[in-house]
Amino acid sequence: MEIPSGVRKSVNVLLCLAAVVAIGWCGREIWQIVDARRQVDEACGGLVPAGRVLSLSPADGTLTHRTSEEGTIDLDDGLPQDCEVFSTEAGEAYGTNSGERWFFTGAVGVLPADEPRVADHPVEVLLDPHGGPTHPYQPLGGGITGIVTDSGVVVELPCAGGEADGRSVTALWARAELMVTKPPFTENGQLTGHDRDVLAETAVTTANNLAGRLGCADRLPDPPEDIPALPEGPVPASRAEGTCAWYREAGFARSGRFPDQVLESRTDDRLRDERCVLVLGAERAAGLHHAEVEDHSYLARPTTPGQWFVSLHTYSGERARNVLLTSTRSDEAPEPAEPGKAGRSSEDPVWWASSVCAGQPQVHTMTLAYGYDTVISSEIEKAFRAYVTDVTERRDCTDVVLPKSSAFPFRPA
Repeated sequence: MEIPSGVRKSVNVLLCLAAVVAIGWCGREIWQIVDARRQVDEACGGLVPAGRVLSLSPADGTLTHRTSEEGTIDLDDGLPQDCEVFSTEAGEAYGTNSGERWFFTGAVGVLPADEPRVADHPVEVLLDPHGGPTHPYQPLGGGITGIVTDSGVVVELPCAGGEADGRSVTALWARAELMVTKPPFTENGQLTGHDRDVLAETAVTTANNLAGRLGCADRLPDPPEDIPALPEGPVPASRAEGTCAWYREAGFARSGRFPDQVLESRTDDRLRDERCVLVLGAERAAGLHHAEVEDHSYLARPTTPGQWFVSLHTYSGERARNVLLTSTRSDEAPEPAEPGKAGRSSEDPVWWASSVCAGQPQVHTMTLAYGYDTVISSEIEKAFRAYVTDVTERRDCTDVVLPKSSAFPFRPA
């Protein structure tokens, strides 16, 4: 049956209009993608892969970036630096007044760094104050020196032959971080598996791009796929199997004076900063306080999870050369924890030991929480020695120097 010419004309007009609308819609989408890539490139100095950032869960909608000097990367201004990117998708999800929200940070830097690393402070908050789970960071793996945190990924890359700000560097680092780590962009309180993988790819590509800019010889391989979620902690000391396995094996937790829980990560000797944290559960802390503290008005009972703890760190390479001990004196600089030596802070319950691993210095620190140090410091020496022994044997270290026994218990100078 022949279609009347008038009907054919109407259909053709409708099809043309539909095509125009489709072209307009596609054009708008293309423009939005092009502009979003431009925003990331401008913010991050062309170092951060824009396509990867655009594939993150909160990256839909319109992207913008911070336009101030702080929050944009310009390598001519020195290192470290970071860039900050915003999206309307994140803004809608969190109901912001501006209609957009900061959702991504890319950061870069080099070692040796001008900023020193300060050892844990005795008043650190190590666990969720409401008793929720804590997610200690884990090694990235895949032959890469890197860590996965509850919000992003940090990687390091040796930088043979590289130069920044007119001086040679030994290594560089890059961080890719999601700034919206609550629903709807998370699963079970953690980053989605998709976003973890994208952040790892972003951090690695950013590090390799920076290596090219600085003249470094090496590049990182592709990161592992399907990066697992972080394990929850703390866990009973009887289940320790990573950086705190030595504590379980030595049986310290069987004594009611020692911590009964641990926060740990998998071991990875590439890491420049490895940690094992021992914490007292609420019952053990309260019982120990009742039994051991004579003057309860002077030393209040611990009331939050992990308020009493022992935090043990190993810093390697350049980080070990610039570790400072905490100090309660605001008018004095913190004391250094010098490689090749050992001792304790004159002000706070912080001790350090040192060693040499693969020709690089290592500094091993131990911090006791205030309050707990008064009831355990006379016994904690053997735990610190066991920790240092475990790390140095596992890493084939030599030249181990430990604090003298007279450094225990802690007494302020």
